[in-house]
Amino acid sequence: MRLLYGVQGTGNGHIARARIMAAALAQRDDINVDFVFTGRPPEKYFDMEIFGEYRTFTGLSFITKGGRVDKWATVKDANVSQFIKDVKAFDTSNYDLLVNDFEPVTAWAAKQQGLPSISISHQAAFAYDVPKSGNTIFDSLLMKVFAPTEIQLGVHWYHFNQPIIPPFVAEKPIVSSGNGHVLVYLPFEDIEDVQQMLEPLSDQVFECFHPNIDEAKEVGHIHWHPTSKKHFQKALQHASGVIANGGFELSSEALQLGKKLLIKPLHGQFEQLSNVLTLNKLDLCHTLFQLDTDIVEEWLEAPDNEAIAFPDNPNILIDWLKNKDFSDTQSLCDALWKNVRYGDKTQERLLALAI
Repeated sequence: MRLLYGVQGTGNGHIARARIMAAALAQRDDINVDFVFTGRPPEKYFDMEIFGEYRTFTGLSFITKGGRVDKWATVKDANVSQFIKDVKAFDTSNYDLLVNDFEPVTAWAAKQQGLPSISISHQAAFAYDVPKSGNTIFDSLLMKVFAPTEIQLGVHWYHFNQPIIPPFVAEKPIVSSGNGHVLVYLPFEDIEDVQQMLEPLSDQVFECFHPNIDEAKEVGHIHWHPTSKKHFQKALQHASGVIANGGFELSSEALQLGKKLLIKPLHGQFEQLSNVLTLNKLDLCHTLFQLDTDIVEEWLEAPDNEAIAFPDNPNILIDWLKNKDFSDTQSLCDALWKNVRYGDKTQERLLALAI
């Protein structure tokens, strides 16, 4: 089977999910896969060895300013002519199937050339009846036309009795407990604003990662790091808690590790607002709607989260893709959700909410 795999490169969540799939696909002799990434400049990708000879295109992305999606700048800066040119030039004839994680170039190329296609993404979950917050007509339209595919298979923390699978999370809890530092990943916020928020909390060490940091530096109790998968995962494993935007993958990793969460959703991004809504319903996060030292200080005293065990092996999904029986999503979902283990309190919340 020859697989084309399109991945949205804005942020690191889509890439993190693709890494797990790439590692599993690399062990298969019956499937060849080519990865395509769009959404950021080629030089901004890092730790990409697992993807082999991947390709990059400009694609379409979202512009953020001061922790908020700037829709006008997003439209204004979109290189639509280059996008159309890339879609027309992309040849899908050598492939049997497109797997798409909210990536528009491969999605539109597959649509125009008749290549069977399936979305496997968190965004695809919002095609179904799941908790939503802040979604507008524009958001609903965007979800339909941004990266269209024939089939939508959502990824979420609960199935909501829909064609939704759990996230795959490779990082397992280590034996030693957190060493007391807090991991901070707020890539859409200005570094100076984050520094100002954390500065008064001098009794707490913060390990902060940001795409605009070029080399590690310490400013008292606040330690800044450039983005790096290896160093980030180490900091996450040993953290006592995580302060982050409302992206799906990092929250999933933190939930698996039982780390408490303080989430600042990206304003104007209904997916992140919806993630916060779901986590709040399950009592699995605290919310930070603006950078506020007092809220961080209060959250530092909060207890740890109950860990959720998510599956780490996507071979059940890969076998399902190879069989191409896409009309049967139920057996796939059932097989994967059997591998999810919620804590007692979280299970009670799911039952109480009747979801």
